[in-house]
Amino acid sequence: MSTKPFTVHTGRAMTIRRDDIDTDQIIPAEFCKRLTKHGYDDGLFAGWRGQPGFPLDQPHLREATVLVAGSNFGTGSSREHAVWALRDWGFKAVVAASFGDIFRRNALTNGLLPVALSKGDVATLSAAVDADPGLEITIDLVERELRVTGARWSFDVDERARHLLLTGLDDIGLTEQQEEQIARYELTRSPWFPTLRPGLLSGSGRTPS
Repeated sequence: MSTKPFTVHTGRAMTIRRDDIDTDQIIPAEFCKRLTKHGYDDGLFAGWRGQPGFPLDQPHLREATVLVAGSNFGTGSSREHAVWALRDWGFKAVVAASFGDIFRRNALTNGLLPVALSKGDVATLSAAVDADPGLEITIDLVERELRVTGARWSFDVDERARHLLLTGLDDIGLTEQQEEQIARYELTRSPWFPTLRPGLLSGSGRTPS
């Protein structure tokens, strides 16, 4: 599935100041029974919604597109639904001190950018966002840089994943770009590839016993 290219994104943010947020907390298992990759925003942090002051319930934060969290975000199971729920809510990026490995891979595959900063930098950013809910954050994937008024931080991202995000391609789209080369290869492999004929074992020249 190709997505809209991610080059530079500017948007408001919200903070969830918790460490070790796991995928079951991001989206509980009962929301993962649907046979689709879209429509999971209603399950995002469903177990925490309704708690006094929870950010997703605050109308003035509804337009936030950047989530700032703590350490080890996305730990736990390998469910892609956690990424889909964040994406369907409208988040374009998650900023945290660290991420669960599988969550990071799922996020990059599905067009959600995980931005890892140091604990101190995440704390500084969280304080700035909480102090000014209208504060805009710019995440520049071209320059690998996160910027807010008066501060900027560099971040690392896997180069192959970065290329896919910048172009809006997924693995299938990347393969389709090689269609001509694949077609040429298919033409050259037929002379040596074993031939299947009815009633014969592949390449053996014998009928089955």
